[in-house]
Parts: sequence; structure tokens; C-alpha cells
Amino acid sequence: MDNLDGWVVREFGPKESERTALFLPGALASHVFIEDVAATPELETVRLVATTLPGYAGTQPPADDRIETYASQAGKLAATVGADIVVGHSLGANVALEMAAAHDFSGPLILISPSFSRKDESIAPRVLDKLSRVFGHVPYSLVLKLIGGMIKGSVPENRQAALAAEFRKNDPRSVRRLTRTVLRYYDSHGNLAPRLCDSGSPAWVVFGETDDVKLQSEERRQLEACPQVTLVTIDGTGHFSLNTHPERIAQLMLDAFSAVRGHA
Repeated sequence: MDNLDGWVVREFGPKESERTALFLPGALASHVFIEDVAATPELETVRLVATTLPGYAGTQPPADDRIETYASQAGKLAATVGADIVVGHSLGANVALEMAAAHDFSGPLILISPSFSRKDESIAPRVLDKLSRVFGHVPYSLVLKLIGGMIKGSVPENRQAALAAEFRKNDPRSVRRLTRTVLRYYDSHGNLAPRLCDSGSPAWVVFGETDDVKLQSEERRQLEACPQVTLVTIDGTGHFSLNTHPERIAQLMLDAFSAVRGHA
């Protein structure tokens, strides 16, 4: 693994590939979460650069943890590695959305389980944020200790231990602070769907059929009205479609690579 301007990066696939994707994982997660997608035969000729958002999974928390700052830094990382497309999962998808909205990246996006508002977000971080106002970081500590059982059934059984281990690397104090910042970001915009639409970037917005991150009806209507946005539902899965259905994500990435030339 390498470190580029404070961002830990891990590469998969041939370095000489003409196609490069940058992967941004979600909150608590790390570059390990893209391993199932990277291992698909469809991507054997693709260079995939995976990172971990600073402050998560044992990485150094940033002094400035605003989503806009993450997006600006991720945009520089995308330029450094020569990314043609950006794939983001959960919070990583929101960082990718902000990259497009701020014109820090202009290529196609695969946004897996993004939240377009506070109401879309999973109930867990919203509840933990409220509890932490009384109990400090303790609720986050308890969740991180129990995380293995909490993701059971949501990820493949043979991947549960490895993914849970990445979650447990998190510092509950850092996660408490970062979660509050994320929720403030949602509140500052109210509804991020117009922000994605106005960016002009081609985007595939992907949700699992039983995802605990939801779309409000107005957000769905706005996204469906965007000619460059494609809504995708993956049957038989929840929030971790990149682990349960990696071949489906790989195919969407190939579609995004095909759109690069037309977008340019």
C-alpha cells in the first residue's frame, strides 16, 4: 500500500491499463471492501485504485473533516492516479457526488447507496449521534464491539470476519466527530439530488433491494428526470451490494468506462 497526501491507497490490476477507476469506501470501511469487485474476471484488465477515507478504519483523522474538503482532496487523488471513473460506496458515494458537484472530477460516477438527505441515511448513525450527546463516544464503542454480529447476513459468510475486522479498527471518538459532520452536511443542503443533476456528470445511482439507505419520493422523481443519471436496483441484497453482487458492480463499471469517451 502507498500513501498519497495522507490517503492510503491500494492498487489492483495492471498498472499499464488504459482504464483506471478510483474507489472511495463508506464510513467505517476501508479499501478492503472493494476486494470482491476487484477479483471479478470482468475487471482483470482494469486498474483499480482503492483508498480509505481519512479518519476511518484506523487511518489518521483529518483536521478538516468537511465533506467538501474530502471531495477536494479526492479530486486531487483522482487526478494523480489518472482515474477515468470514480466508484463510491455509502459515504464514499457522497464524497464522489460532491466531487462532481464542485467540479473536482468530471468523469462518470458509480454511486452505491448514497444518502441524498438526512432522512435517507441509515437509522444507526442518526441514533448514535443523538445518544452520543448524552453518553459521549460510548455508544460508538459498543457498536464497534458488536459489529461482527450486526453485519451477519448482510455480507457473504466467508467475508464477514475480514470486513468486521476493518470496522473494528475505527476509533469511536473519531467516528463520533465525523458522523456529526456528515449529518451537518446533509442538513446544509437538505436535498442533494439537484446537486448531482446540476453537475452534469454521468452517474449510476445504485441501491440494494433491501438497502437501509432509502430515497425520498421527491429525490427519486428529480433523479429520474436527470438525463445523465441512471437509477439501478440490485435484487436480493442490501447495503453491501459490492460484496454480495460484485459482478453486477463490475458490469456497471464497464458501462461507466464506455461512457467516458462520449462524455469527453
